[in-house]
Amino acid sequence: METFIEEDDRPLGRAIARGLLCRCPACGQGRLLTGYLTVRPACPACGEDFTAQRADDGPAYLTILIVGHLMAPMILWVFIAFRPPPLVMIAIFATGCVALSLALLPRMKGMMVAIQWSRRMHGFGEEEPNHD
Repeated sequence: METFIEEDDRPLGRAIARGLLCRCPACGQGRLLTGYLTVRPACPACGEDFTAQRADDGPAYLTILIVGHLMAPMILWVFIAFRPPPLVMIAIFATGCVALSLALLPRMKGMMVAIQWSRRMHGFGEEEPNHD
């Protein structure tokens, strides 16, 4: 019986780290996004094609999940420990939620694109590299 071990040329961990930095998952040099959330058609550094990406609502869902799990316990703790007036709570935590969401959303999009690239999803990697 022949054992076949395929070498992972697109490691998931490295791709996720590069995606969280909004860098090309292939080379780590080029910017993945142009503007706030628009994925570039190709990496300016290595030319990797990103037109196959399908992040859709995944980044928004992950952002809401993370912000909710971070802010809800903080809101409860601040309310129980300090009992600030409701308008103070609203002002502080609404600002915090918006700021955290704005910071996380492009990073989650980068991560989703990087995961798709790493796992060859949605047309990423249809052409195998030429190893001449």
